[in-house]
Amino acid sequence: MNNHKQDYNPSGIAEINGNILGLPDDYNSANLIIFAVPWEVTVSYGAGTANGPQRILDASYQIDLFDLDHPDGWKQGIFLEEIPKDILEKNNYYRQEAAKIIQRQAEGKALIETPDLTPVLTAINQAGEQINQWLFTQCQAAMNQGKKVAVIGGDHSSPLGYYQALATKYENYGILHIDAHADLRDAYEGFEFSHASIMFNAIKIPQISKLVSVAIRDICQEEIDIVNESNGRITAYHDQAIKQKLYSGMSWIDICREIIHHLPENVYISVDVDGLDPKLCPNTGTPVPGGLELEQTYCLFRELVNSGRKIIGFDVCEVGDAEWDGNVGARIVYKLANLLNLSHQK
Repeated sequence: MNNHKQDYNPSGIAEINGNILGLPDDYNSANLIIFAVPWEVTVSYGAGTANGPQRILDASYQIDLFDLDHPDGWKQGIFLEEIPKDILEKNNYYRQEAAKIIQRQAEGKALIETPDLTPVLTAINQAGEQINQWLFTQCQAAMNQGKKVAVIGGDHSSPLGYYQALATKYENYGILHIDAHADLRDAYEGFEFSHASIMFNAIKIPQISKLVSVAIRDICQEEIDIVNESNGRITAYHDQAIKQKLYSGMSWIDICREIIHHLPENVYISVDVDGLDPKLCPNTGTPVPGGLELEQTYCLFRELVNSGRKIIGFDVCEVGDAEWDGNVGARIVYKLANLLNLSHQK
């Protein structure tokens, strides 16, 4: 702990120092390293999530550090690596290229028609693979130093390289997935690393033994079939079914415990903010009516910790390019950072 940290006043005004929440940490002193992946090349509806990491950082300076769940959570040391400008620039280029492909498909035309867009699709898929490899390397290096890792997207394709890095450390882990969408599309719109394909790609990783998706309310037949044919490896809690249970008098705590019962000891949490009620993050890429309240979501995470399971990492994705969305996103990141730390103290 450096002297600056010893003098740090958690009740004081946050210093705008480039680190999340204005915390006095650097890479070496932090227990938790957060990587920003400003990438949304394949989004097919609303754009802006590539600026989500910056919005989260900007909003984080306004958040009080006291957390009822873990008052000293900030002391673990939390450090946000600088948002990579080169990735953001690459994103802006390939995003425009992807728009050509999305437009062509919307017109019902083949990619091989003139001008032939198949080389463009190949280049986009290769760029996505490079992002995954970059993140894999960064996450593995941090974990090899005994650090915990989190990821802020970008769109929901962003954390795949981290899932792959965790698979080199954990023989078996589960994903608790908050999302309006199942994200089980096979190369949606031809994009191998589409935001709509993240969980399809995740379950290719054998070490991920269980996927539990919560608040799903926009899903296609193909994805339903994948869930039903997964031999119990994937469990989906549809928003409609959750609400029906609540309306019939079942308590949210009991529903949370039922959800958690499906998960193994080591759990990764993946939050697409469109899993929440859209009033919380209205500028997310693909908002859907319904979803979870913020405290409902925190309650689920709390019950996970109370069950004795370990949170091994997390991502927060699809935060839109707006001040309010950044505010909510920053609060989720900080809550998860504290609950991750708490889960390793039990």
